Amino acid sequence: MLVAGKACLILALGVCLYGIGASLYGARSGRREWIASGRRAVYALAGVAVVAFVILQAAFLRSDFSFALVTTHSSTTTPAFYRATAVWSSQEGSLLLWLTLLALWSSLILYVTRRRLREIAPYATAVLLGLGAFFAALLVFLESPFDRTIGPVPLEGVGLNPLLRHPSMMIHPPMLYSGYTLFAVPFAFAIGALVARRLNADWIRHTRPFTLTAWFFLGVGIVLGARWSYSELGWGGYWAWDPVENASLMPWLTGTAFLHSAMIQEKRGMLKVWNVSLVLATGILAILGTFLVRSGIVESIHAFGASTLGVPFLLLIAAMTAGSVYLVVSRAPQLRSEHRLDSLLSREVMFLLNNLVLVLMCAVIWWGTFFPLISEALTGRRHSFGPSMFDSLTVPIAMALVLLSGIGPLIAWRRATVANLRRNFTWPLAVAAATLAVALAGGAGSQPDALIMFVLAGFVIGGVGQELVRGVRARRVMAREPVPVALVSLVRRNRRRYGGYLVHAGMAVVFVGIAASSSFAHEQDVQLAAGQSTSIGDYTVRYERPTAQLVAARNGRLERIDLGADLRVSRGGETTMLHTERSFFPSAAPMLGPVSRFFEGEATSEVALDAGLRRDFWASVAPDTRRLDARVKEGDKVFADADKAGALAPQERDRLLAQALQGLTASYANNPPAATFRLLVSPMVTWIWLGALIVFCGGLIALWPSPRAVGRRVTAAYAARVGREARVPV
Repeated sequence: MLVAGKACLILALGVCLYGIGASLYGARSGRREWIASGRRAVYALAGVAVVAFVILQAAFLRSDFSFALVTTHSSTTTPAFYRATAVWSSQEGSLLLWLTLLALWSSLILYVTRRRLREIAPYATAVLLGLGAFFAALLVFLESPFDRTIGPVPLEGVGLNPLLRHPSMMIHPPMLYSGYTLFAVPFAFAIGALVARRLNADWIRHTRPFTLTAWFFLGVGIVLGARWSYSELGWGGYWAWDPVENASLMPWLTGTAFLHSAMIQEKRGMLKVWNVSLVLATGILAILGTFLVRSGIVESIHAFGASTLGVPFLLLIAAMTAGSVYLVVSRAPQLRSEHRLDSLLSREVMFLLNNLVLVLMCAVIWWGTFFPLISEALTGRRHSFGPSMFDSLTVPIAMALVLLSGIGPLIAWRRATVANLRRNFTWPLAVAAATLAVALAGGAGSQPDALIMFVLAGFVIGGVGQELVRGVRARRVMAREPVPVALVSLVRRNRRRYGGYLVHAGMAVVFVGIAASSSFAHEQDVQLAAGQSTSIGDYTVRYERPTAQLVAARNGRLERIDLGADLRVSRGGETTMLHTERSFFPSAAPMLGPVSRFFEGEATSEVALDAGLRRDFWASVAPDTRRLDARVKEGDKVFADADKAGALAPQERDRLLAQALQGLTASYANNPPAATFRLLVSPMVTWIWLGALIVFCGGLIALWPSPRAVGRRVTAAYAARVGREARVPV
């Protein structure tokens, strides 16, 4: 299977090179058969990439340690669920996933547009195959996932990194990579449009579903990563301005900006230079995010560490940037806007301001991410750009973003009148005023930033609610439907509009959660013995009892040791139980004894997320294992004495290990030392996850294909209603 996998990668590289040549020759000569051959090369790339990925996935699932990658990233005690995810926990496996997803999405867009965009598609095909050739070359020459294990095939592997043993790891990396690879689609078609000088909005219209899907998948990946950080890393946070986190956020911001400004080009023929620049920047930033994970130039818990891939990725990014700048500058005369702004009070201007704010936030994050490297290059010293500096710069930008997301849907296209402003802004401003009063009554006045964000979010939600109410009323007058049916019909007939409104409302909820959980948080590290209590915020926390257990894998061998604690959490006369634990996995260090490996290996914190009455309490435990040291050494001595007479049989080895570890866990549970707990009260943190769900529901609505518009006769009553109400959507 190793040979078959390598053959697939070599074949993938050859297919890419052939497809590039065929596509470019067909485009320049006008020979359609060569263009079709280039397109079929993308289909072939998808086929061989999928076969290679399936071979690697099967090797992980059956624990085939003849694969060096399986040996270093999996084990027989790793649950099957995590053996499946271990494929993309490695440098090589994640590159193969990248190539596979790129080939699949490229095949889909080229199949959909096989009879459209005839002048643009062959150049886009060449760009997509060029990216495929880059990743295939990395897999063939630098980071092959099909290398054979050196020496005898081992009976056991190193195992999966304990920090990656979390359910979101099944979805988080594929979502991120899907977002990155999908953003390559509009990038490629933008390059094709520039090369072919076909610069109207057709390429935007045909690639919009892929751009929106990329935005959706990348957003899901970012949220799942935040959830993983919140539950797995033992610090209770969801965003640390880590360089790799920032790298995933930057293309999402510029992609969001493009989705807004593209509507202006479609409606008014404006912002052509801006739109194509945003698409190209988003594609480059997607590659930049992949570069940061793999280059080793930044310190991050998400990165793969030092690597030889930094230089190839830098060369690719430089080539993409130089080519993009050249094409935009050389095509500037053909990118002139067809119309001008009619008024500063218009939806076009609000969308443009929204774009500028999104790009400004992206620029700030880019500067903060690379500032340590820039400072080191210029001064010889690496200066930090910490979370507090990020917060101080991004908070006012986020406020402006929320405000503009509320104004944009309410203001008229082309030119707003005083009557329009009064009619459309009265109700949202009233909701904002009510939110201000409630927030002040709840004590939010001590945190001005949070208070402002609450008010702005109220304004956004009030505006979205107003639009829904008006639309439902109009539907009821027109079709005489009950309210639920009218609401469903309204959204079905205007999916992009109301999906977008729902996204705005969800983002407002997310920002409320971020503002509340960061501004009003209480954090405390405390050491407690069993039976002791402490207080944090409005909570009283009592350490009830320690827990300790050995967890066996499906094959009967020991997988991990769980040392934890049961906590009783009380507030306002109500009580709930919380269990938190830290899991110890065996280390691969050969110099350690069989018993001590479980306490020298990496430990992960498994925490309860929903303990509080408002689900805002978080706790993790760091068990004190120092009192176990003597028993650990005693257990290792038993193994050493047994080995004097000869090598232990596997069954005897497992029996002695189980006996020693059972004694350790019993000792910890019956006579526990004090444990250190990290307690965190994070008010309204659940609003972040709730808001994200609303955002993604809105994204799905906008993505869902709209049915053909059905013409309906407009009743006189409906026409009269339109005359009375502004901007009634039908």
